[in-house]
Amino acid sequence: MKPLFGTTRGIGALSVMAGLAVVVLLFLFPRFVENTYALHIMILIFISIIMGSSWNLLGGYTGQYSVGHAAYFGMGAYTTMMLMQFRQVPPWLGIWCGMAAALVVALIIGSICFRLRGPYFVLASIAVAEIFRVSALNLKNVTNGAEGILTTEIPPLKIGGTLITDFSSKVPFYYAGLAFVLLVIMITWLLQNSKLGYYFQAIREDQDAAHSLGISLTFYKNAALSLSAVLTSLAGSLYAVYVGFIDPSTVLALDLSVQIVLICIIGGIGTIFGPVIGALVLVPLSEALRSNMIGESLINSGIVKADSAFGSFLTENLSHAHVLIYGVLVVVVILFMPDGVLGFAKALAARKRKEVV
Repeated sequence: MKPLFGTTRGIGALSVMAGLAVVVLLFLFPRFVENTYALHIMILIFISIIMGSSWNLLGGYTGQYSVGHAAYFGMGAYTTMMLMQFRQVPPWLGIWCGMAAALVVALIIGSICFRLRGPYFVLASIAVAEIFRVSALNLKNVTNGAEGILTTEIPPLKIGGTLITDFSSKVPFYYAGLAFVLLVIMITWLLQNSKLGYYFQAIREDQDAAHSLGISLTFYKNAALSLSAVLTSLAGSLYAVYVGFIDPSTVLALDLSVQIVLICIIGGIGTIFGPVIGALVLVPLSEALRSNMIGESLINSGIVKADSAFGSFLTENLSHAHVLIYGVLVVVVILFMPDGVLGFAKALAARKRKEVV
């Protein structure tokens, strides 16, 4: 009988070498790049990859499109921050508590919401996230309400009396984010090539057919949600400790849930590296819009005149139009790249190979 996490398919030596080279370069990145803004962007990309890959386990491989994953992100963020700020529990222990809390919540939510299918499940997931957001706003004695929680000091990490880091720079957060990304990608790879992953994909393709073959829909859907929620809470904990401030409108917002889904849609749903591609597209785009870098570049290059109506729009409104840009981007991807950027690249490469032959 094949084990639940069985043997994996062979991977080409070239792919392995390329992957190892990328990992080595990422580990060396902070040694050669001292720009704090570049490190900041990389940390945000790592957090986005963790979020997207976590959602991908449920939405991409199991076919359960949740638009409420901000609940688990916020669960990790709030648990870690409350323990650190109010109980002086260091974040590397609070993260585990956040993961445990997300697991319990996911099991409760899954036992209720997985009675629904399709758009009804999507609406239920949105409702769950909104319940958590409103609760965090109103439970002021617990979560500090709309004022949020601000970190005053992160305790230094010591092992056996030896100081490992005092978190005074962005480098520790960079390496923590990179380690979490590698962990999530490894879990996704193991899952995709395992018996458990085949069960997930069978449920995604046809739930009734999977049930007729003896696959327990409730059990495996809850397994996918639990794993997805735990890893999403990991991203929330890292974000909270890194930024040092959280509130309901930041870590429990609906647009955060939508952004998590967009990472996978743009990159490629149901693939290992789709969320990586999606994060590499969305995070720089978001930062460029926030800092109005796109508008300034168009004006400085002379493509758009600063005193024109369009130039004024770019200067005054583009930094607030990220939702509009996201919407346009999703429409373009759905129309021209239904399998995401990664799927489009693979199809283009296959077409080129056929032309060569």
